[in-house]
Amino acid sequence: MVSLTDRILPLVGVALGALMSFLVSSLNERARWRRQQAVRWDEHRLTAYAEYAHAVKELAARYHMIAAARGLVSGPMELEPTPEVLTELGELESRRSALSETLGLLGDTEANTASKTLDHCLWRLETLARGVPTEVEQNWDQALQEFRSARSRFVERARASLGVPGAVARDVTWPAAWRPTSRSSPSPSP
Repeated sequence: MVSLTDRILPLVGVALGALMSFLVSSLNERARWRRQQAVRWDEHRLTAYAEYAHAVKELAARYHMIAAARGLVSGPMELEPTPEVLTELGELESRRSALSETLGLLGDTEANTASKTLDHCLWRLETLARGVPTEVEQNWDQALQEFRSARSRFVERARASLGVPGAVARDVTWPAAWRPTSRSSPSPSP
């Protein structure tokens, strides 16, 4: 005659095995879902970072051309601030602002903070390019250098947010043979 414990132990073993299988499957499914969500949001975050950075660079390039037209800098093609150009700049700024809002929703704290600093540097370039008076005299070359540094910081923070390893190259100079010899030659863009 088989005792009650001999009958129950196999059932308990089967029940424990089923429970463990369920728990492991649930944990694996949950981890897979989290990975999919992370990839999904990383794709959106990458798009937001890239589009914002491109919009900022596009505006800075236009401000650089306007600054050249005003004689603040030599180099890039000059762009007179005509009503049409100012309208285009307004549209570009609206796009940058909208992208900044998306960035605020998707970006991490460090990248968002870096984007705000970058915005301020961009607006400083605009102020100088358009000749808007300020309380403190400002220098185009210094403002452009601060803009470039802020843009590099933003890119670094965005890369860190996305988990992209490595560093962004900085201050890579042109080979001597490639450097322009006259002051009227184009200077590097923002």
